[in-house]
Amino acid sequence: MGGKSATPTIYLGLLLVFIVQLGQCEVTYDRKSIIINGQRKILLSGSIHYTRSTPDMWEGLVQKAKDGGLDAIQTYVFWNGHEPTPGNYNFEGRYDLVRFIKTVQKAGMYVHLRIGPYICGEWNFGGFPVWLKYVPGISFRTDNEPFKMAMQGFTQKIVEMMKSEGLFASQGGPIILSQIENEYGPESKEFGPAGQSYVNWAAQMAVGLNTGVPWVMCKEDDAPDPVINACNGFYCDAFTPNKPNKPTMWTEAWSGWFTEFGGTIKQRPVEDLAFAVSRFIQKGGSFVNYYMYHGGTNFGRTAGGPFITTSYDYDAPIDEYGIIREPKYGHLRELHRTIKLCEQALLSSDPTVTSLGSMQEAHVFQSEGGGCAAFVANYNTKSFAKVLFNNKHYNLPPWSISILPDCSSVVFNTAKVGVQTSQMQMWGTGTPALMWERYDEEISSLSTFPVLSSTGLLEQINVTRDSSDYLWYITDVNVGSNEKFLQGGELPSITVQSAGHALHIFINGQLSGSAYGSREDRRITYHGNINLRAGSNKLALLSVAMGLPNVGVHYELWNTGVVGPVVIRGLNDAKRDLTWQAWSYQVGLKGEAMNLHSLQGSTSVEWMQGSLVAQTTQPLTWYRAYLDAPAGDEPLALDMSSMGKGQIWINGESIGRYWTEYANGDCTGCTYAGTYRYPKCQSGCGQPTQRWYHVPRSYLQPTQNLLVIFEELGGDASKINLVKRSVSSVCADVSERHPNIRNWEIENLGQPESGNIFRRPKVHLHCAKGQNISEIKFASFGTPLGTCGNFQQGACHSPDSHTILEKKCVGQQRCTVAISPNNFGGDPCPNVMKKMAVEAICSTSN
Repeated sequence: MGGKSATPTIYLGLLLVFIVQLGQCEVTYDRKSIIINGQRKILLSGSIHYTRSTPDMWEGLVQKAKDGGLDAIQTYVFWNGHEPTPGNYNFEGRYDLVRFIKTVQKAGMYVHLRIGPYICGEWNFGGFPVWLKYVPGISFRTDNEPFKMAMQGFTQKIVEMMKSEGLFASQGGPIILSQIENEYGPESKEFGPAGQSYVNWAAQMAVGLNTGVPWVMCKEDDAPDPVINACNGFYCDAFTPNKPNKPTMWTEAWSGWFTEFGGTIKQRPVEDLAFAVSRFIQKGGSFVNYYMYHGGTNFGRTAGGPFITTSYDYDAPIDEYGIIREPKYGHLRELHRTIKLCEQALLSSDPTVTSLGSMQEAHVFQSEGGGCAAFVANYNTKSFAKVLFNNKHYNLPPWSISILPDCSSVVFNTAKVGVQTSQMQMWGTGTPALMWERYDEEISSLSTFPVLSSTGLLEQINVTRDSSDYLWYITDVNVGSNEKFLQGGELPSITVQSAGHALHIFINGQLSGSAYGSREDRRITYHGNINLRAGSNKLALLSVAMGLPNVGVHYELWNTGVVGPVVIRGLNDAKRDLTWQAWSYQVGLKGEAMNLHSLQGSTSVEWMQGSLVAQTTQPLTWYRAYLDAPAGDEPLALDMSSMGKGQIWINGESIGRYWTEYANGDCTGCTYAGTYRYPKCQSGCGQPTQRWYHVPRSYLQPTQNLLVIFEELGGDASKINLVKRSVSSVCADVSERHPNIRNWEIENLGQPESGNIFRRPKVHLHCAKGQNISEIKFASFGTPLGTCGNFQQGACHSPDSHTILEKKCVGQQRCTVAISPNNFGGDPCPNVMKKMAVEAICSTSN
């Protein structure tokens, strides 16, 4: 019997080896986790959207994600970018999806592909192409045959493309998960039975595509089997799957929040993010994806909302420019290392929960091999807690979790940050001042060749089909010579009702006033005096879209543009309603029609030259200049703080919309402890919401790069600057008893270590590539106070601190100093818990 059973076993083993060598793998799941080739996995993932960065950035971004301890990259698929017109596809440049996935594969990481094709994502029209709105009989995201046909067609297109390239894990590729639909739960409730029918159809359609990997639906409690339902949010520890055989997955752990013009910058403290992730893991979670891990840039007119900024930085661990954001990146990296130490125990059992106090508890996991891991939590938002666990005392900061991979030694605490904080700055590039030329958009010729005319007002997107942000509404206002205001009376006024998003009123070619909506209320009511003359007056209303809506029940039916009424008051006839008189329409700007932003189109007109052309604050003005690429490899940006509102192009590539709108909010303080919601921890109050606009270096050639600006309101182009982004200073603030993962590895993994077994915590400082530490601005070993940029000496201070740090660090790109009294000439205050605080200045290397 033994001989008979051995042969199949050997054969099966050889077959498995063969499959693994080919790279093919089976991806399934059970209630504990995703299972890859028969092994349960704790999977840590991060969202990086290929369209929000450039192909030359992809490899670096993915490698930083891997170095940060991630296993997978998650991305949406952007239907409106890939199929801009029906049947015409774009998979080039930033939209080269296959290249992006192969870049992830090359790094040895997995992919979670969120096909959607609805994505939300603060992306224009939620990722749907605008032409979809005009398919006869269509109704979005419900049991509607025209919509389902279009959705299935695009989903199949993407799946077949992935299959043809061998990119699903079942084929040896990196894609281990796919997503159909996105955050449909709220919509499903609104649609009722039609919504449930649609969900069932979507799941069946996706599973029927036979990808060989599991499908996911996020924020959809009724996800039909075998589709896994998953959680999105700031916290997901209360989430449970809708069936006991499904793993607990968190597809969007929000690392920060998006930004809207006129709003503040929202920042989520890493201590709270690490706390949220640890809380999810201790409750049995096995898949965590950071949304976003790198947010990137909404190039062109891709930002949705409306009013979403061009920057989609999201306070992510890797910033918009591809630079690591510390301490968020480093602290999460330490968390990921610690979770992986616990992986066997986490996946072997359910936790035993023990109360350690009124707001303290421990989750203990036991592995089959006798291993043990514990998560010891303090949920109190204000007070430290001292708890007794396994006959040992542990001190827990407020709102924190300590992780003990052996149920004894603390390797990581979510509130104790031991990595450096990097402060960023925009620096001048040293390039000569730009020589600007100007071209004024023609207003006087409006309606000479209108796109169409009608009686009454038309909805903007129905006219433009989103081919431009701009639509002119043009009509005549006839004024008799006997009007009282012409004899010195009070000027008449105009009231214009618009569905959004911005509005400029021109009377006889002169700007009379402007008004803006907001993301919270897109609608506009403009009221202001107007300067009319006797005879015929040309009233031109320029309606401006600021990105199409991306979320909401039937948002495809929401209006944009001037919907009326349009009323003039103060004439002899008291009130004149222009809403239903004859209007003509012109889509876009004349400069757009001539492609003034392109290399070829910019030569088709005569540009005004001279030293003062850039300083004339004229509305509807095009500016042109040429610039050389600065030396170095630091990321670049344009400082647009001297301008008003408009768009930017470099060598014909659209950088995006800009708007110097100042932020309103409450920036009075921020604490990591307590439940995070996006009004918390704001910054940038009283500053432009977005001042700097990312210019990818791949868009530049060495010399003679064409920069074109279209300015709606009027600004001073002479003050536009090209700047470099880099680290200005680095700080560390580390306790002498900071948890040290290396000590645990030495003790538990039997790794030999010369000298002392106990390794002291260390201060690690490092500047960016091409920089060195030029100065120690502050250093104190003792009981220093404050935070990075505002450190102060405390009651206890080693006088040698500054000298020691200077000797170790100045002139170096990076340095390491152990936090030990021996390094600082003795103990400045025995029997007192001490720490090391330091701030170092980074400067460009000579």
